Amino acid sequence: MRLVTYLHHGMTGVGLTDAGATRIRPLDQVDGTPISDMLMLIREGIATATPSVMRPTLTWAEVALLPPIQRPPRDLICVGKNYRKHAHEFADSGFDTDNGPAVPEHPVVFSKSAGAVIGAGESIVYPEGLSDALDYEAELAVVIGRSGRRIPRAQAFSHVFGYTIVNDVTARDWQQRHGQWFLGKSFDTFCPIGPVLVTADELDPSALAICCWVNGELRQNANTRDLIFDIPTLIETISAGMTLQPGDIIATGTPAGVGAGFKPPRFLRRGDEVAIEIEGIGRLVNDVF
Repeated sequence: MRLVTYLHHGMTGVGLTDAGATRIRPLDQVDGTPISDMLMLIREGIATATPSVMRPTLTWAEVALLPPIQRPPRDLICVGKNYRKHAHEFADSGFDTDNGPAVPEHPVVFSKSAGAVIGAGESIVYPEGLSDALDYEAELAVVIGRSGRRIPRAQAFSHVFGYTIVNDVTARDWQQRHGQWFLGKSFDTFCPIGPVLVTADELDPSALAICCWVNGELRQNANTRDLIFDIPTLIETISAGMTLQPGDIIATGTPAGVGAGFKPPRFLRRGDEVAIEIEGIGRLVNDVF
């Protein structure tokens, strides 16, 4: 299923959308109560939902798209340096404070504030007076559907609800200055997500094209087959000591082509548009305001 969270006449809803991203069919609980929260649907299970027979099908033009999960239950779990070419470009950029090898031996995991989440079409707010090194990062995100701890690789996909797109927006100068990644990645609006959440039964995440354009110029062009640490490895590693919960979001890392990787760097400015597309999921577009 292809799921969206939307706003229509002041009311939030969760619905099914078509592959062409043109129409939305609202979802209800089996008793006819409208479903307004994706997180509730994830926790209760997709089998508890049914297409509404009382509410009409909507077009995308009639609604405002919201983040698929409006209020993630916890900060996003993010993975750094998970594509070899990006690991090398970042090591050479001057913004990496890690003195270890360019390509990590183990997954580099950090967090990003859930309060930074915005939806498709919303604006990334330029951090005037705070940073002049605003960067983009196109990433495939995994949404956990079933809780678990010490999840082995062989069982990892049974804990996945679905997949979406994340733009891991970063203030590179803050990342460098503070020697850690949380602050520079957690400014308000620094986490566009969406617009679609595709359930796990519809998508094989092992070989998906992932691209990012800035003002129509292709900057990132890769495939998830190039991940250093694949999704089962990430789930096994992260869950080894902490329990993953329904609604947790794992951003799997960005490929080469970020602004910091150019010489000189090509950071975002006011008025820029960032468009990210992942095969089988869709297109996430946000401007910089």
